[in-house]
Amino acid sequence: MNILFDLDGTLTDSGEGIINCAIAALEHFGLPIPERNALRVFVGPPLRDSFPKFGVPVDRVDEAIAVYRKRYVTLGKFENFPYPGIRELLDGLKSRGHRLFVATSKPEHMAIEILEHFELAQYFEIICGATADDSRSKKEDVIAFLLDRSGPGGVMVGDTIFDVVGAKENLLQPVAVTWGYGDITEMKEAGAEIVRTTDELLDLFK
Repeated sequence: MNILFDLDGTLTDSGEGIINCAIAALEHFGLPIPERNALRVFVGPPLRDSFPKFGVPVDRVDEAIAVYRKRYVTLGKFENFPYPGIRELLDGLKSRGHRLFVATSKPEHMAIEILEHFELAQYFEIICGATADDSRSKKEDVIAFLLDRSGPGGVMVGDTIFDVVGAKENLLQPVAVTWGYGDITEMKEAGAEIVRTTDELLDLFK
């Protein structure tokens, strides 16, 4: 079976680095800084969609993204760690013959660098992410691009409604994990199967 994984909030807990970089960008504009919990919405969706919600003018979103990425490429990407049990999960799925892929809204070169840093890249046939020019940034577009190379069908494992919607738009079965950053009720109502542990996720693919 083809199994596609989201990265942030699914394979690794990147929240600290992402939130710290979002704060740096908001400070650059002199905007008020909300509680850290409110900034969790930056984990997963394209940055272009998130910054206007916190007061960044639409015509200055590119500037906000540049400030964010300046910190992220040097520090933020490593304020991050794989969730407990992820390596064992990937070992188990590979040993059962499943084909594993990554579909993320994070820039592709950063996703590859992070997965290589944590020695997880070896598990995946293709790591697909957003392009530098944002021509491919939304989750449904990343998934579609990946499926053109991997072949159709399979399951999308993620932690937000964007993963669920992207999966359904590409005729994949959505599976939502509870250890990430999404709204569990929202994902369940959208048709995702909910799993609460990596062991439960491994059992799902028996």
